[in-house]
Amino acid sequence: MKDKNKIIVNPYQSPCGVLLLGSIGDKLCLCDWRTEKHSARVDNRLKRMWNAEFEEGTSAVIESARQQLDEYFAGKRQTFDIPLLFIGTDFQKTVWSELLKIPFGTSVSYGEVARRIGRPAAVRAVANANGANPMSIFVPCHRVIGSDRSLTGYGGGLGSKQRLLELEGVL
Repeated sequence: MKDKNKIIVNPYQSPCGVLLLGSIGDKLCLCDWRTEKHSARVDNRLKRMWNAEFEEGTSAVIESARQQLDEYFAGKRQTFDIPLLFIGTDFQKTVWSELLKIPFGTSVSYGEVARRIGRPAAVRAVANANGANPMSIFVPCHRVIGSDRSLTGYGGGLGSKQRLLELEGVL
C-alpha cells in the first residue's frame, strides 16, 4: 500500500470564526471553516482524493497565508498571492478558477458563474462546487450570492458570509 501523503494543518482564528489552513509542499490546499458539518465533508474529500492524512504543524505557505489573512481582515489587502493547489474534480476546479476572477467588493450569482464557464444550465452544479470549495476566502466563494441578491449557504455560516461581504463593502 502506498504511503499516505501529508497535509500540514494549522488553525487560524479569524474575526468570523476558526479556519483550518493546510498545505502540501509549497502550496495552500486548505482554508476551511471549522463548522462541524462542513469541515468533516471537506476533510474527508481531501484525505480521500489525495490519499492524505493531516499532520499538525506549519509551513512557509501557511505562515504567508496567515499574514495575508491578517491583512485582509484589517482592511489592508484585497487580493492574495498565495500559491494554491486545487484538490477536486475537473468541474470543481473550473468553477474555483472562475471564482478567483470575482474582484474584491463585488458579487455575482450562481447563474452568472455558470454562464461564465460556458455551462448556463449548470447552476446547481456550480452551487455544489462552490459549497465544496476547500479554500474559503482565498477562492472567494463568499462573493457568490442568489440571483435575488440573497445570501445563500456558506461553509462558515451565513453570518460569516455576511461579515465578509460587509468587510468588502458589498453589503
